[in-house]
Amino acid sequence: MNIGDKVRMLRGREEGVITRFLTGNMVEMEIEDGFRIPVLKSELVVVSPLEATRFRNESPVDPVKAPSRPDILANKGFYLAFVPQNDRDMAVHLVNNTDWELPFTVGEERGTRFQGLQTGVLKARAQLKLNQLYSMEKFEEWPTFVVQALWFRPGSATLRQPLLKRLKPRAQSFFKHKKTVPILNQNGHLFQVDEENDKPVEPEALRQQMLEPKGEAIEAISVERPSAIVDLHIEQLLPEGPGKRSTGELLELQLKTFEAKLEGAIANGMDEITFIHGVGNGVLRNELHRRLGKHTGVRFFEDAQKERFGYGATKVKLK
Repeated sequence: MNIGDKVRMLRGREEGVITRFLTGNMVEMEIEDGFRIPVLKSELVVVSPLEATRFRNESPVDPVKAPSRPDILANKGFYLAFVPQNDRDMAVHLVNNTDWELPFTVGEERGTRFQGLQTGVLKARAQLKLNQLYSMEKFEEWPTFVVQALWFRPGSATLRQPLLKRLKPRAQSFFKHKKTVPILNQNGHLFQVDEENDKPVEPEALRQQMLEPKGEAIEAISVERPSAIVDLHIEQLLPEGPGKRSTGELLELQLKTFEAKLEGAIANGMDEITFIHGVGNGVLRNELHRRLGKHTGVRFFEDAQKERFGYGATKVKLK
C-alpha cells in the first residue's frame, strides 16, 4: 500500500486515494468529494487498476437513474527509487504511481555544475530506469539528483504547479527509506518527489482541521539556495555602513548570516560552501569552526584556497 494507490473500505462503500501515512498504522484517504479522512490500514483494500476493465457492467445504463460519478484520481505518488542491482551497484528509477502523465527531466548537480541525464514523458502508473548505475562504495560522492516535471492530463483538468525537487542522498537517512517500490514491486530506497513539506498530522488533529473553517492560505516556505562562496565581511552585509551597531551586534549579524547560509546549502543538497571571514583577531573564524565542528550536517571543513583567500576563508564539505 503506497501513496497514490486507489483503495476501498472493507466495511463501507467509500473509495478514495491514499494521500499520506499517519502514525498508529493509519493512513489519510481522500474521498471523491475532496475530504481527507484518517483510516486504519486494516480497514482498506487496494483497488486493482484492472478492475474497471474486467468487471465493467456491459448492460445499458439509464443516465437519469444512475447519475454520473466523477473519477477519483491519484494525484500524488511520484518517486525517485534506488534499487539494488547487485551487492555493489544501485539503479535509479523514476516511478509515477499517479493518474497523471509527467513530462520530466532528471539530472545530476555537483556544486554549481549540472549535467542532464534523461528526459521524456512518464505515463501514468509507469516507471523508468535511468541508464546510470551508482556504486555503493562511492556513496559519499553521489551527486544531488534534480527532478523537474509537469502535470498533464488530456482534456479538462486543474492546473497544477510544476515540480522541482533536489535530493542529496545522506547516509543517516538513506537506509531508513527502504520500502517496496510501487509499480516495480521490488525492495528499494524510496523518496517521494511530490511529497508535501508539512509534518504528519495525528488522526485527532486531522479531524479537528476538517471541522475548522478555512482561513487565509499560508504560503509554503522555500529555502533559498545560497551562493557557493559567502562573504561575511561587514561591508558586504551592510553596504550602507554599520551605523551605531556595537561590535557584538555586528558579530551576531555575521553568525546569523553564516547559520542561514549553511542551513540553506544543506537543505538544497549542496556538496560544499565556502565562507570568507577574514583574518582579523580570529574571533569570527574560531566561532565558525566551533559551530561547524558540532554540526551533524558537516562532513569536514578546512582552510580554503590560500592562494585565493589567504587564511581568511573556510571551505565546508557537507554530508
